[in-house]
Amino acid sequence: MSLEAVFLGLIVLPLLGGCLAFLSRPLALPANLVVAVGQLICAFELARTVMAQGPLSYKVGGWDAPLGVNLYADGLTAMMLVMVAVVGGTIVLYTAGAMRSIKDDTYDQQLFWPINLLLLASLNALFLSGDIFNLYVTLELLTLSAVALIGLVGTVDALTAALRYLLVAISASLLYLLGVALLYSIYGTVDWHLLGDQIQVDQVKGDQASLLAIALIVSGLLLKTAVFPLHFWLPPAHSSAPTAASALLSALVLKASFYIILRLWFSVFPYAEFQNAGTLLTTLGVAAILWGSLQAINQTQLKAMVAYSTVAQVGYLFLVFSLASDAAVAWDAWSATVLFAVSHAVGKAAVFLAAGSLQYATGSKQIDSLAGIAREQPVTVLAFATAGVVLIGLPPSGAFVAKWLLLQSAIASGQWPLAAVILTGGVLAAIYVFRVLSLSLLRCEPRESCEPRETRPVPRLMQYATLGLAIVAITLGMMASPMMELLKVDAPFSANPFSADPVSVSTFREVAP
Repeated sequence: MSLEAVFLGLIVLPLLGGCLAFLSRPLALPANLVVAVGQLICAFELARTVMAQGPLSYKVGGWDAPLGVNLYADGLTAMMLVMVAVVGGTIVLYTAGAMRSIKDDTYDQQLFWPINLLLLASLNALFLSGDIFNLYVTLELLTLSAVALIGLVGTVDALTAALRYLLVAISASLLYLLGVALLYSIYGTVDWHLLGDQIQVDQVKGDQASLLAIALIVSGLLLKTAVFPLHFWLPPAHSSAPTAASALLSALVLKASFYIILRLWFSVFPYAEFQNAGTLLTTLGVAAILWGSLQAINQTQLKAMVAYSTVAQVGYLFLVFSLASDAAVAWDAWSATVLFAVSHAVGKAAVFLAAGSLQYATGSKQIDSLAGIAREQPVTVLAFATAGVVLIGLPPSGAFVAKWLLLQSAIASGQWPLAAVILTGGVLAAIYVFRVLSLSLLRCEPRESCEPRETRPVPRLMQYATLGLAIVAITLGMMASPMMELLKVDAPFSANPFSADPVSVSTFREVAP
């Protein structure tokens, strides 16, 4: 497979599949399945090539920057694309099992398929974008898809949550776009490679217009990432959406806006000049870990608990902005943050899918209704427990490796309060995870001691898709070494064996061995 086909396949294939799913309902599920397989092949092929050849670029239409649109892939890009392919493909299987066996007359289930493919195309295009304006365009497409998924059920709660998210996202996008316009007016380019070179040369620290532009961009992205205290829209949105949509939103959509922050902060903006701002971002992350965990513990509804858990887990991603200020641990902190983002995406998607299955089985949103449910739903409870290991950060999960590296970085750099927060967050996560598991494993002898109820069977495809994703999440720790090697390709802080100049895909065949 040519790399031109890989680049374009990751974007064009889900777009074509989405159009087909919209025009022909009988072909909607086959189109999603074909796209899911195609994404896996393209994402892993791109990761393999990046690992072997270094960073890659593709000039759309043959036009080079600053006039043309460039697609770009390095180790970070490849990691994000594999994450989307694995999580997105599993959610397609889960939803196929749900729609095949569960008929829900409250909304048109078939509408999920084209929206899902538009969301996946937007994510892939975002991660491949080589300039900050295309990041804005793809981010807007992603937002529209997410809003549609949240309001898909059509209930008052879902529509209210969707409208709130839409208003927040539009406001955040306006801030981001204003920042992009300011940077373009100053530097005359939106290509983030060229922009980074010029910003570094021009000593942005004394440039008030550039500082304002950076502040606007980061503020808009923080709102989209739902870091504390800007998280007010997230719990209602994620808990009101259909289960598959909740998994997509928490696992993938939030990672897109954080990816942009991470990319711009360390590859474009002069982060060394912004230590105070980095400390502020880390402070927000610390508050998110503690506040989100406490709110998750206090919830009475299962999906609401998982949604507040997302608020807490997002906080770990923002510890990097203080930890990376110490050059001795910068690489460990940065790579651990990416590993944690990927691990959280896979694990949180599995937790949401398991939670949705348990809610369907019991017919209730309440956590208390799960008493003894492991007897009727052992596979789903096992999937929840396995993915819960990721939320807590226990071995052998990728989250454990990531938290261990973050903990080592905090201790080595003398930032002991951050080390304490990392440990405390794990303990708090264990409280709300084990609360669900203890109820699920409750033995009711005699049976009359439990509240009488009738449980519904969960389709096997839903059960085993969830369990499979949970197993992937828990085994990421064993794949941490090759993942770290992939991340070294054109990454900040690393001893990068590749040139910073990306290989052009259009000439790839000429340089391939």
